[in-house]
Amino acid sequence: MDTIFIKNLRFDAIIGIYPQERIKQQPMVINLEMANDIHDAAMNNDLDASINYAAVSEAVIQFCQEAKAELLETLAENLSEFLMTQFKIPGLRLEIGKPDAVAEAELVGVRIARGITF
Repeated sequence: MDTIFIKNLRFDAIIGIYPQERIKQQPMVINLEMANDIHDAAMNNDLDASINYAAVSEAVIQFCQEAKAELLETLAENLSEFLMTQFKIPGLRLEIGKPDAVAEAELVGVRIARGITF
């Protein structure tokens, strides 16, 4: 199985359980690896036979901004389910991070894998 990836997708969204996190957007970083057989797309120069990473990126940002999730765990679970259904992705690895959540850390977050293994 091949992999299409999006690395360090950055945007702002409401995310967090604390009151101050519910009123102001904060930076988020998403890394996404999507399982896909790219053979047909490569042989025929056919984007429809692949996963459109630009469309996925836009969908991820919109989903996260509209979700206004409290926990990263909830957002990761719901986002992975949405992406696998919407884009017919057989498997993915998703990492969601909050760079400003812990001052002493570069990034904190969650990483999940769903569907087929790579």
